[in-house]
This record gives sequence, structure tokens and C-alpha cells, in this order.
Amino acid sequence: MTAATVNVALVPRLRCYALEARNEFLRLLRAPSFALPTLLFPPMFYVLFAVLFHERAGFQANVYLLATYGVFGVMSPALFGFGVTVALDRERGWLALKRALPMPPGAYLASKLAMAMLFATIIFAILGVLAATLGDVRLPADAWLSLYAADLFGVLPLCALGLWLGSVASGQAAPAIANLIYLPMSFLSGLWMPLGMLPTFVGKIAPLWPSWHLGRIALAAVGQAPGEAITPHVAALMAFTFVFVALARRRLARA
Repeated sequence: MTAATVNVALVPRLRCYALEARNEFLRLLRAPSFALPTLLFPPMFYVLFAVLFHERAGFQANVYLLATYGVFGVMSPALFGFGVTVALDRERGWLALKRALPMPPGAYLASKLAMAMLFATIIFAILGVLAATLGDVRLPADAWLSLYAADLFGVLPLCALGLWLGSVASGQAAPAIANLIYLPMSFLSGLWMPLGMLPTFVGKIAPLWPSWHLGRIALAAVGQAPGEAITPHVAALMAFTFVFVALARRRLARA
């Protein structure tokens, strides 16, 4: 097989992936019940808590919350855009139809992962503009790039959690379960305020949540976790990813 033959065969496959990702993104962007909360809540909360209450926050809220609300922004497309839609598609028989179509088997999940990354990118850009203007945040270019890389990396474990949710929950129950995970896990991970301002037991159980590990990586990127190694957090998130993907794959194989 020549290189030209390989390239010709590869083009339609890549086009399938690109079209699936585009359609999945537009599908959710055109759903106000998903797009508006996902895109507006992190910037709205940042303006409220990091800008308006910065002087009374007792910590460097404008920088700290830039990092943690970026993580908060990643969680919504992962749990709702990925997890809930998988549950609905599974319940409606859409997954079975996708398997029968002449398309790459990984395009369905890859499109949802790309969708989550696109939403994470938009949220990061909005938060960055607000932080640089209203929040008076001044960070070097490498810190911005590191923070963006942390948000994109966080899509993997959180989408894995969303995939597992979509594989076990019904379409009707999935939004309620996602909400039960979304807000409590955000609060218990220190995304709303430093864990030192919360009861001691909250800090002891924080390593159980993938959002806490991602938050520590994001905080290290902006200099809010000096001297803290990020390698254990990266390893923990990779472990979360593999575990939840394995659980979801086992469940979906029975569907």
C-alpha cells in the first residue's frame, strides 16, 4: 500500500470525525437550556465573587477564582453535554443506530470530547478577558498557556465521569444525577473558596474528587499553589480516567 493510498483512505475518516464534532457542538450550542448556563455561570460567578467581593474575600480571589472557575466551567460540558446526552442517546436507541452506520466507531465519543474541549476553550477565553479587564489580573504568557492546558487536560477525566454517568443512568434521571455531582463536587473541591475556609473534614475528603486534583493543577499554573508538585495530581486524574472509561465500556458493551 502506497503513501498516497493511505492518505486517500484517511481523508474520509478524518472528515467523519470533523463533521461529527461540528454537529455535536452545534447541537448543544443551539440548546439554550445547556448553552446558556454552561457559558454564563462561570463568568457570572467570577464577576460576582472575584471582582465585586475581591477586597473582602480574604485571599487573592481574582487570580484564585480565575483558575478554579475554569475547572468549574469544564465540568458542565463534561457532565451535561457528554454524560446526559449519552444517557439520552442510549435510551432512544441512537447508540445502536450509530453502530450500524458506516462511520468510524470512535467518531461518536470523539465528537463529544471535542465538543467539551470547544466549550472549555470558550469559557477560558471569557474568563480570561474578564480577569484581565475587570479583575486586574496580570499573568505571564506561559501562565495563561499552562492554565489553558490544564483546562483542556481536565476534559479527559471529567468526560470519563460523564461517560460512566451516561452508561448507567436513564435519560430522565441523568440530569438530576449530574446536578447532584456537579455543584456538591465543585464546592467540596475548593472551587468556590479555599478549603482552608471550610470545615477540616472537607479538606480531608477533597482528594476523592477529580475536580480537586484538576483545581490544584490550575492553581499551580497561576502561582497559587507554590511548591506543590503537580505530578501526583496528573497521575490521579489519569487513574480516574481509566477507571471510569473501563466501567462505562463494560456497561455499554451490555447495552
